[in-house]
This record gives sequence, C-alpha cells and structure tokens, in this order.
Amino acid sequence: MSALVSALRSAGRQHITASTVAAREPVTGSHVFRIHGYRQVRKTVPNGTAVESPTFDVGGHRWKVQCYPNGDRKEADGSTSIFLTSLGDATAEFKLSVLDHHGEPSVNGAVQQQRYSANRYWGWIKFLDKENPNHSKHLEDDCLTVLCDVTVDPGLRAEAEVVAAPPFDLRGQLAEALWNKHPADVTVHVGGETFAAHRWVLEARSAVFKADLEGNATGELRVDDMDAEVFKTLLQFMYTDSAPQLDTMAEADNQLPNQQLDQAEATSKAERLLVAADRHGLEDLKIACVKALRPRVDMGSVAAMLSLAERHGCAVLKEACMDFLSCPGNLKSFMATDGFEQLRASCPSAALDLVIKQLP
Repeated sequence: MSALVSALRSAGRQHITASTVAAREPVTGSHVFRIHGYRQVRKTVPNGTAVESPTFDVGGHRWKVQCYPNGDRKEADGSTSIFLTSLGDATAEFKLSVLDHHGEPSVNGAVQQQRYSANRYWGWIKFLDKENPNHSKHLEDDCLTVLCDVTVDPGLRAEAEVVAAPPFDLRGQLAEALWNKHPADVTVHVGGETFAAHRWVLEARSAVFKADLEGNATGELRVDDMDAEVFKTLLQFMYTDSAPQLDTMAEADNQLPNQQLDQAEATSKAERLLVAADRHGLEDLKIACVKALRPRVDMGSVAAMLSLAERHGCAVLKEACMDFLSCPGNLKSFMATDGFEQLRASCPSAALDLVIKQLP
C-alpha cells in the first residue's frame, strides 16, 4: 500500500485515504462444563429447567452451555438436552461431547454450523436419550463432563488506513520511505493545528516523546508551549535529520524594512526552535539553532540571547554574548539599556555575575 500511495503522491495527489478488506482466520476455543452429583441433580431439577455454565469467550463473542438434566420440553422428559447459547450475533461451528474418565469423547453431537443471534441456542433435545440403556454409563463418579468446541468465523475485516500527507518537504527517497513505511498512527495537536506522525519515529528520535507515548493506546498527543510552525520544523528534522536553513540569514545592515522584518521573524523562530529542541532532547537541532543565532547577537538581542543560553545550557551562545559584551564600549552601553535590568530580574545567574565583574 505504501508504494502505491507514494506513486499517487508523485502524480500530484496529496490528500489520499486508503482502506483494506481482508478475510480473517477462524478462531477456535473449547470449554469444559462439569456437573457433579448428576444423579441427584436429575432428581431435583424438573423438566424444562436448565443448569448453565458460566459465560466464556471465543472469537470475541460470549457463549454458555445449557444442560437440561430432564429435557428442555415435555417430549424430552427424562432425557438430557444440551445446547450452546450465544449472547450476541455470530457465525460459528460447534460440537458438544460427553467425556469419559479418560477424557475421551463417549458421546458426540454432530458438528453444526449456525448463524447465532442474541439469546438463541442450538443443540440436541435428546443428547442422552432416556430410552438408551447406556444412558448412565457416561457418568464418571456421578459427574457429567461436557466438552464444547466452538469455531467462530470472524468474517471480513475492513480497516481504514491513515495515509496523511507529510506536513513538510520529505527531501529524498529515504525520508519518503520513512514516512510511507507504515500508516501514520499518532496525532499531535499543537497550536491549534493537527499533525500526523509515526509512533516509531517519535520514540526513536526523542526520549521525551517516547515517555509521552508510553501506555498511550490512542496515539493522541497534545504539545503545549510550542507553536505549529516550530513543531512542523521539529517534525521535519526528526524524519529527515536535516537542520532547517536557519544560518543563511543576511546581516541587518542596509536592509529594506521588509527584509529586516523577515530576519527578525527568522531569529525569533530559531530561538523558539532551540527551546523546543532542548525540551525534546534533539541536540543536533539545538546546535543548528545556536549556529544561526550567534551572528545575531547585538545590543538589542544580547540580553535575550544570554538569558536563553543560560536557561538551556548553550555554552557556545553564551560565549558569543560574552565576546560581544567584552568589546570596548558595548558593556557600558548595555548597562544603560532596559535589557540589562530585564536580565538582572530574569536571570540572576553566573552569566550575569560575569557581566558585572567586567565593570570598572
């Protein structure tokens, strides 16, 4: 199915659903029902009254054996009637047998195939006929042992497959093969959007996702404190192992206003992506974010960058901030900005101590 879906996507069909219908193998189960003190039971249980087994499960359906020690109706009075009852709708073959003291069938009912409806039953009115002179020889130590064999036909199985298109550029046959290996079985809700993904990829790439998915049978995840754009990039990295092009941002000097705005947005995304990468243990992605942010350290961003580096253990980014502040005049200018006060309040840490130590 995955190869077919891949071919259809290559032909320009991106929104694809798929389903499969297949025959399922029959399921067989057995139940042993024993009635001790059977001669006394026959004396006390009147005609038309049943002794029932507990319910048992075969093929996803519930069943029980009903034994009428003195027949289920007037014309069977004195004989033993035995039936199999279904508590739901099912198609099944069944056989009822009386076992001797060796556990071998001494009396067999012919195999029957029936379409069972709820609370309907099939079997034999005179399974042990009172006219049979050997009626009582089938009892072992005054115990009647009945074996019920049931084979359930589960019919056809129709399954819908989630063949969602990836929310990112697959970039190559390997990534495409990863996506199409199995239908997506995880749904992630992030920032008002929903993304399809594969459990095995998320668990293999991130210990955090693995912990979130442990014991999660539904495959539904909700990721807070992250926007959809960042998660889309995070997902792309986990599938393709290629970092986004965050380090190609041009310098802000002599740029048009729109270009400066685009660069500010790219810087903001790199910062948010670094937080997400650190949270989910994606170290290579975190390194790519730091590489993109280092050239963007300036008077307007150094406070936020230093705080970011300290919170998320980015030694390289912290060093870039310290190098910037060590340039002549930069530290004094920085001390006069609101950014310094914000840094003092938000990050009273070793990074801030290093800055203060450089004062005259």
